[in-house]
Amino acid sequence: MTVFSTEVEFTLPLGYRDGDGTLHRQGVMRLATAADEILPLKDHRVQANPAYLTVLVLARVVVRLGSLDMINAKVIEDLFMADYTYLQTLYNKINGVEQEGGNGGAPAMR
Repeated sequence: MTVFSTEVEFTLPLGYRDGDGTLHRQGVMRLATAADEILPLKDHRVQANPAYLTVLVLARVVVRLGSLDMINAKVIEDLFMADYTYLQTLYNKINGVEQEGGNGGAPAMR
């Protein structure tokens, strides 16, 4: 029987600075489930702007970031682009998502 890890540790290139000024760089992302990509499609923010799907999916699969109590869409929205792109690339890599040529690290999430 082969055992595989469902979580991957990461270090953000720049880091997320919370309201108290604490910098959070180390985190954990888990493998996505079908629900992680399907359930956010019902969200009004995704219906108004399909690009917002990435924010909601990342908020679901990033299970730890530094000492933050909770990861939500606002945390993902407030990331620097370098960190946001890093997480998109990591998501695609660990979930076996094929990226189409030249998308600049944008997620291939459906």
